[in-house]
Amino acid sequence: MASDIQPQPQARKPCLLSKIEAFQEVVSTAVIIPKEDGVISVSEDRTIRVWLKRDSGQYWPSVYHTMPSSCSCMSFNPETRRLSVGMDTGTICEFVLAEDYNKMTPARTYQAHQGRVTVVLFVLEMEWLLSTSQDKNFTWHCSESGQQLGTYRTSAWVSGLQFDVETRHAFVGDQSGQVTILKLEQDSCSLVTTFKGHTGNVTALCWDPVQRVLFSGSSDHSIIMWDIGGRKGTAIELQGHNEKVQGLCYASHTRQLISCSADGGIVIWNMDVTRQETPEWLDSDSCQKCEQPFFWNFKQMWDSKKIGLRQHHCRKCGQAVCGKCSSKRSTIPLMGFEFEVRVCDSCYESISDEDRAPTATFHDSKHSVLHMHYEPTAGNLLTSGTDKVIKLWDMTPVVS
Repeated sequence: MASDIQPQPQARKPCLLSKIEAFQEVVSTAVIIPKEDGVISVSEDRTIRVWLKRDSGQYWPSVYHTMPSSCSCMSFNPETRRLSVGMDTGTICEFVLAEDYNKMTPARTYQAHQGRVTVVLFVLEMEWLLSTSQDKNFTWHCSESGQQLGTYRTSAWVSGLQFDVETRHAFVGDQSGQVTILKLEQDSCSLVTTFKGHTGNVTALCWDPVQRVLFSGSSDHSIIMWDIGGRKGTAIELQGHNEKVQGLCYASHTRQLISCSADGGIVIWNMDVTRQETPEWLDSDSCQKCEQPFFWNFKQMWDSKKIGLRQHHCRKCGQAVCGKCSSKRSTIPLMGFEFEVRVCDSCYESISDEDRAPTATFHDSKHSVLHMHYEPTAGNLLTSGTDKVIKLWDMTPVVS
């Protein structure tokens, strides 16, 4: 159960570099062009725009292209300058950008889905275009021929998609809170496993191929780190947001996770620490500390002539406890609790000041974030919000 975060003032914080405005509707997705002072945006106002920074320091559109329907998502590959844009109609339109980013040439159109495209992902190494939609289908096409190679029906519409080139595993997060791992072949796929740790829908996925961990963000305000490579089923929770998580990016060179939420919060997590799994909550008919019965335990209440108490759980040990035996609150950063949570009295005594040392820093983007993109070469972060504004941030003061 989350409480309000009261972060300490940060000496170092992201530096706002630029704002890009002039959109009629919210920006669905935007990316920073690596090694260029440029941004590509697709919007609900049906526009695809390429923004280049001018001598004045302002960003102006070098490409302004209007599509027949709203643009819902995109994938940009800097090596080939291939831009794949998912549409509200289920179509995916592909373009190639000129070297100077002043021209955009249509390349191919895929009739991929029957509903709004939610995620599109171009995989250069495989020459595959992966996509998901509100029609609950995950599909992949050959980007050379345009032919559909395969499809997989999901139980709920997909809101997160990542791909590991080495193993050909697709990670699919959906609105039910489930993450599905699929093994893709040239013309077929097989279900590897499914796992579920969120109580809300999956809103963002981020895969680190080096550490072989998957991060999932959810509308339940939490982030889970799934240790896929360790093969032990380890899942680490990170609780640091008061609103639904909207984006996740991993800076592998510094082993820091960047997350953002709908309330504008940006959190930088230090993942170069040994983190602990949160315990399973234990079941009991009475307090596991003082043995007072809980309110549904009528027999013990009658036998002991005591009023039944409400059940709580200690976030550190997982034991079922009454309110009197869990009156203390504490942060437990190595368990992912960066704000104070309920702990039993004995666990509270065992937590040292060193154990309470924060492993994350908190920052305010000052707009309700819908999407984020991190570009590690320059250390810049892009956020787009419900205010129809794109903000560019220098993250080097905090991601280092």
